[in-house]
Amino acid sequence: MKIIDIREQTLPISSPIRNAYIDFSKMTLSLVAVITDVIRDGKPVVGYGFNSNGRYGQGMLMRERFIPRVLQAAPESLLNDAGDNLDPHRIWKCLYTNEKPGGHGERSVAIGTIDMAVWDAVAKIAEKPLFQLLAEQYGNGQVNQKIFVYAAGGYYYPGKDDSQLKDEMRSYLDRGYNVVKMKIGGASLSEDLRRIESVLSVLKDGQQLAVDANGRFDLDAAIAYAKALSQYDLFWYEEAGDPLDYELQATLRNYYKNPMATGENLFSMQDARNLIRHGGMRPDRDWLQFDCALSYGLVEYLRTLDMLKTHGWSANRCVPHGGHQMSLNIAAGLGLGGNESYPDLFQPFGGFPDGTRVEDGHVFLPALPGIGFEGKSDLFAVMSALSGDKAH
Repeated sequence: MKIIDIREQTLPISSPIRNAYIDFSKMTLSLVAVITDVIRDGKPVVGYGFNSNGRYGQGMLMRERFIPRVLQAAPESLLNDAGDNLDPHRIWKCLYTNEKPGGHGERSVAIGTIDMAVWDAVAKIAEKPLFQLLAEQYGNGQVNQKIFVYAAGGYYYPGKDDSQLKDEMRSYLDRGYNVVKMKIGGASLSEDLRRIESVLSVLKDGQQLAVDANGRFDLDAAIAYAKALSQYDLFWYEEAGDPLDYELQATLRNYYKNPMATGENLFSMQDARNLIRHGGMRPDRDWLQFDCALSYGLVEYLRTLDMLKTHGWSANRCVPHGGHQMSLNIAAGLGLGGNESYPDLFQPFGGFPDGTRVEDGHVFLPALPGIGFEGKSDLFAVMSALSGDKAH
């Protein structure tokens, strides 16, 4: 049993939208295929992975450093003790060989993307959904296939007015979501409050709005928004300041008693631990958004979950960024609180397997082998083009 090839491709997910910090007009991602010599249904097993939006494709790092390390390793060194499957932890260690600690944002996305593809292959080799494999090996054995999801949107867009913003949010609510999210911080406080109130006007009982500043504010602005937002019953106030400004986050809790969320731009267990130690996050109400696809993958995410448990946090306070099926599987297998979703953006990489419906803010994951990418036809068409006739 061995990995016979790892292929990568940079693909566009460009859009004219913007948040408070960046626009997505030139956004890309990396798609990876890990091709094995294991045969299922007459074809080699192929694992697939891709990185989340907001960070660009990582092809050069993969080609120059990480893919060669795996392909040059002794095949048996990448297997589990039984020799009947690949070992994601040993492959991760191989990927990280000769890397200095720190500087996680320089390589965590590249490793995380390959790691996703490895886990997809491992679960397919085991002929199980990834969520089942995770529950059996790292959880309590129980799977919850009904996962909370929220609809992320509300971006700034050229010519987009409040009426169009309300129409967008209504479309998510009509599709079964009961929590929607919009961007703030890319306009004046008064304009953002007007936008917020326009969205609140279309919500019904049991529906809530979350807002996301994408790290735009300094402390004074973060506090000004906190005071103004306190008048609303928001689902959360997300990433007010720079993701590494733990003091800002800790100070902000003195001005905002309702739930806050952050963590999507922290790319290692160590950075996540610093947030928990120094960021003033409150385990009874706040939310953590670490995204395995950007932060060294599931191997590192397991370390992060262990750290959270040590510090008194439950995994159900984690609602990852990214809107991909990998995090949905982790949520189902390891008891996370849910997952982000992009109903109309970054396709075909976001979303759910074909036929999956959002009902009362939740989706039910079908029991597909691996991560389940094969169940999303538009996505799998792109993936199988990368792996060619070796696709499984």
